[in-house]
Amino acid sequence: MNVNWMDLLVAALKSLLEMFWHRSRGPSEIFFPIACDIWMVLCFYWLFSALRMKAVKSRETLGRRFGYVIPIALGLVLLFSSRAHYSWLGLRFAPDTTALAVSGVALTAAGAALAMWSRFVLGDNWSAVVSIRKEHELIRMGPYRTMRHPIYTGLLLALLGTALVVGEVRGLLAVFILALGFYGKARREEAFLTREFGEGFAAHARQTGMFLPRV
Repeated sequence: MNVNWMDLLVAALKSLLEMFWHRSRGPSEIFFPIACDIWMVLCFYWLFSALRMKAVKSRETLGRRFGYVIPIALGLVLLFSSRAHYSWLGLRFAPDTTALAVSGVALTAAGAALAMWSRFVLGDNWSAVVSIRKEHELIRMGPYRTMRHPIYTGLLLALLGTALVVGEVRGLLAVFILALGFYGKARREEAFLTREFGEGFAAHARQTGMFLPRV
């Protein structure tokens, strides 16, 4: 049997290069896809939960949405785009260690779990945009007993966890920008809820924190 030694040499070199490349990957590259898988689970749950919603009673105008849609979109691009580590945005704020990456994945999972639980409790009162639905209910159970916007709390925890996995300055900047976007949207939601429920929502606001439990 004729053996093509050149082909064997090329195959051997290719295997060595693949072994070296896999070993050279840092923990951030290994664990980032895991964090993304958690986000995919969250997105599928969101899509499934949105199949049944109450009819809309009142909704903010399209122009009003840009105040929070733009920072949220910018933050997501900074965090998840592989091209966003330009210049100082790609500098690491911490060493690329397995412990940090695993902690980030764990925080991502915990935040996603809180967001999904809060979404489940909110039920068909939820809306992607700031609005009031017909027969809208003021939810005060589950995580809403201590926080007014636990979905955003969970999302921010998950985003912070993913930023730890990425380990670059762009991740921290993304979380800050997203927090501003969520805060702007939460304020708009509270204005709608105040008009709808009056003193009922005011009392709820006095007893709870916006993103963190009130001590």
